[in-house]
Amino acid sequence: MRTSLIVFACSAVVSSVQAADGSETGSAGPVDLSTIDKSGYHLFNPTPREYMREMSTDRPDKTESPYTVDAGHFQIEMDFFTFTRDRDTSGGADTRVESWAVAPINFKIGLLNSVDLQTVIETYNFVETDDRVAGTKTRQSGFGDLTSRLKVNLWGNDGGSTALAMMPYVKAPTNQDQLGNNSVEGGLILPLGVELPAGFGLGIMPQIDIVRNDGRSGHHAEIVNTLTVGRTLIGELGMYVEFFSAVSTEDDSPWVGTFDMGFTYGLTPDIQLDAGVNIGVTDSADDINPFFGISMRF
Repeated sequence: MRTSLIVFACSAVVSSVQAADGSETGSAGPVDLSTIDKSGYHLFNPTPREYMREMSTDRPDKTESPYTVDAGHFQIEMDFFTFTRDRDTSGGADTRVESWAVAPINFKIGLLNSVDLQTVIETYNFVETDDRVAGTKTRQSGFGDLTSRLKVNLWGNDGGSTALAMMPYVKAPTNQDQLGNNSVEGGLILPLGVELPAGFGLGIMPQIDIVRNDGRSGHHAEIVNTLTVGRTLIGELGMYVEFFSAVSTEDDSPWVGTFDMGFTYGLTPDIQLDAGVNIGVTDSADDINPFFGISMRF
């Protein structure tokens, strides 16, 4: 399955490049989408290319975008790879965890002008845990969990200085080799985008997750908040910085905080490369998480 996904992604790159090179020939220029009624477009009546909004992605930062994929169109957002390292020396422990995720993919499909459906697939994970106190080393590998998300834009999809969406999601425990907690979980994400002066953009994302308790039955809430600021640097090269925090309502759970930064580069209007790193600023967060990925629309 991993081979077929990679072949499919490569085919999408070729198709997107061809579309960017030829499908807009003769275009009269940008259209003011706020003056266009796009409510009649849906999965089986796709939005014409000249009425499509600028591609917006939910990666590479952790702050999701409030903009949806245009009706009848598809988008793939994936990591080529992502690496995570964390070392825990609290309470006399000395444990190091290193993990690799290969080609995790978010498949998106535009259902309506302001609604898209997303399926996040953890294609292959590898985790190595080295407990230096106990003198043990364990390895886990295989398919991860499957997450379905529905993004509904509430305003600002096709114009305006702000945009807001709501995105309920549910996670199915499809993992292999005990790579997850084998529990159904879900939550609600509320991404807000704001245009700032001087070409800057602000993203704010409150999120509530309902997750399984650690080591016992039942679930509890975790509150996530993110803030990201981004700007185009030169040409199609952009940069962002972000702060992420997660606070659990479970007893004796420390809060997680990271400082994140990265770059994006638009190869075409339908293909974007990105790279970045997330750095833990609390002991409970992963120490470092570099990644490299791509987004494609067709």
